[in-house]
Parts: sequence; C-alpha cells; structure tokens
Amino acid sequence: MTSKHIETTLIGAGRSKRYTQGAVNPITQRASSLVFGTVAAKKHATANRAHGELFYGRRGTLTHFALQDAMVELEGGSGCVLYPCGAAAVSNAILSFVGAGDHLLMTGSAYEPTQDFCTHILGRMKVATTYFDPLIGVGITELIQPNTRVVFLESPGSITMEVQDIPAMVQAIRAVAPEVVIMIDNTWAAGVLFKALDFDIDISIQSGTKYIIGHADYMLGTAVANARCWNPLREYSYLMGQMVDADTAYMASRGLRTLWVRLKQHGQSSIEVANWLTGRPEVAVINHPALPSCKGHEFYRRDFSGCNGLFSFVLKDRLNERQLAAYLDNFSHFSMAYSWGGYESLILTNQPEELAAVRPAGGVDFSGTLVRVHIGLENVDDLIADLAAGFERIAKAC
Repeated sequence: MTSKHIETTLIGAGRSKRYTQGAVNPITQRASSLVFGTVAAKKHATANRAHGELFYGRRGTLTHFALQDAMVELEGGSGCVLYPCGAAAVSNAILSFVGAGDHLLMTGSAYEPTQDFCTHILGRMKVATTYFDPLIGVGITELIQPNTRVVFLESPGSITMEVQDIPAMVQAIRAVAPEVVIMIDNTWAAGVLFKALDFDIDISIQSGTKYIIGHADYMLGTAVANARCWNPLREYSYLMGQMVDADTAYMASRGLRTLWVRLKQHGQSSIEVANWLTGRPEVAVINHPALPSCKGHEFYRRDFSGCNGLFSFVLKDRLNERQLAAYLDNFSHFSMAYSWGGYESLILTNQPEELAAVRPAGGVDFSGTLVRVHIGLENVDDLIADLAAGFERIAKAC
C-alpha cells in the first residue's frame, strides 16, 4: 500500500515478492531470450507482452518491471518507459506524438540537448518548433496553432532556473486545445519534489542519471505517462528500440531507496551556500528557486515540496580567460563536469556568448559570467571555503 509519506513510499516501491523473490531488493534478471514452457504460456506472454509479462528482453525483465512499477507508484500515471539516458527520454517521448507538418511549443529555458534535438532532428522531419518565454503563463495559448501537438515544459529551467506557473499554463492549454500532449522535463524535482501528473501534465520525463541513480556512474531516462498517453508512448518507444540493461535498472531501483534523504541534504546545503553568496560583492544575482531573487519563486513555494543541489548565479563582471582558468582550475571540492545529481559537488561557467541558444525569461541579465553549481554531500563549510578561495583567485588574476 502506498504511503502518504514519500520517504516511506521510496523504500517499498517496486519491491513486491514477484520482484524480490525472497531477497530485500529486486533481483537482477539479465536476459534476451525468455523461454516459454508450453504453447499456452507463449500465447499468454504474447497477448500480455505490454502488461508486465515476460516476453522478450527488449520488453523487459523482472528487474525492469520492478523499476517501472516503482516510478509509477512515485509519480502516478499508468506506466513508465525506460530509456538509456535523459536525452533519449525527451526525444522519444516527443517523437511518439509528432509527425511531419506538426508544431511543437518548447520552453525557451529547456536543456540544451532538447533544443538541439528540435533544431537538428525535428527540423529535418518538418516539425516546427516555437520557443516561448518560460514565464509566459496563460499567454501560451496565443502560440497554439491548429497543428500544435505537444507543449514541452521544464521547471525550473536547466541554467537560469525560472520556475513556471504550471497550473495556470496547463489549465489555459486544456481550455483551448484539450488534445495537445503536455510534457515536462521533471528532472530537477526528481519526480518527487513536484508531482507533475497531479497537475494534469500528461508525461513526466526525467534524466534518471541525476538523482535517481545518484552516484554519477550509470545513465538512465524515464517517462511516466497518464492513461491517455501511455499506450502510444510505450509502443512507439518500443518500436524505436528504447531500453536499458538490467544492471542499470537494478542500480536505479537501489538509488530510489536513499533518494529522499539525499535530496534533503542537497537542498539544505544548497540553500546555505546560496544564502552565503547573497553577501558576496562579486555576485549580481542568485538563481535558486528557494530564494526570492529567482524568477518564479512564488510558484516554487506554491507547487514544490523542496529543492535540490542545483542552482546558478551571475557574477557582476564578465571573466576573461585568465580569470576563468584561475577560478575553475584550482577548486578542492568542486569538480568541472557536465551533468549533476551525484553525491559530488560540481561547477561550470557560461560566458554570455555561450548562452546564445538559451531563451530565458525576459529580463534575465547575461552581462556577467553565469556560474552553475551542484552542491553535493560534502560538509557545507568546506564547500563555502572552496568558493571563497575561488573568488580570491579571481581578484588576484585581475
């Protein structure tokens, strides 16, 4: 039985006796061919291959079914598709509902690979993409065209962290175009800090590489769909060859057990670091959804149950190459790397010219260098000292 408390749900989700077979964790069942003992068993498996019966490895094993059931229990909906990475989840979810001549509405603050997919893949397929201000609110209905098939949200935005007014946008879209499929990249919330399907969103997508895996060593994508979108999402993703190996599915299920306690620590430490940054003379603005300085903060307070370790801030100055090298090359606890969501702290910078493809909410200032950090599970005092030393290096490099 699902608990109303998320930390309890995370412990038990996807751990039925069918999946654990007497162990604590779901078994790791690696298989391509799955053997049928009788003709009747083969017929039964074939008829129920899309509904949790062992049929063929690409449809999944007990290990995959355990994770899929857990994700549905966490996020709601009717089913979950697993993908080899977050970008695959985004692209295949969109491809499941668009075709040549269709139109897609995409939030301007979307993850860069999502935008590249729209440009280089959907563009070749003659699917038109219109980007919108993340904080457009109910004004999004003015952009809906007769051939609009999908509206894609991402909240907060990957770099500039704007939080969208999801309830207002969804209600407005449903009023004028109820057939449109509404998707969201829900990675920042890890599927638990913002319950997307409870807000009448059709498909909640995650890069499970981030907080579900949680240890920077496996890649995964998930998409949880409601009843009206589950069948096409499942079948088209299957036809496009989407799957993950059993070991990745096992590690994702294991990561779920500590997800809540990790998120709480990431969030607590990130707020502490963000508050410290507010007192630094080098910083112009802090984009942390839990702070009033972040655009859409009021929506975060209303719709989210917590935050994580990812946020950004903008420096007052634009760093030159010498300053950038001095700043980034010498951290003790922050590493330079793409992705986020693991136990480790990360840091990356973006110069204004590198943000040319980002279409944030109106009024976002990119005149200074943007710094994105992921606050890991290290001692927060050590992280603050590391950031302070970085500012000192910038000053010396001037």
